[in-house]
Amino acid sequence: MQKNFEMSVAGSLTIAILIIAVVFLMRSFYKRFMGVDRSDDGADQ
Repeated sequence: MQKNFEMSVAGSLTIAILIIAVVFLMRSFYKRFMGVDRSDDGADQ
């Protein structure tokens, strides 16, 4: 029982770290994309 509990905790921590990493990467890409989009709009005007 204790082994299963430790594995579930490790799995939860791993999944949490992966989700945080994915969210951070998506945020950085979104900011970069929005920055490029804005500069393109400024150039068009």
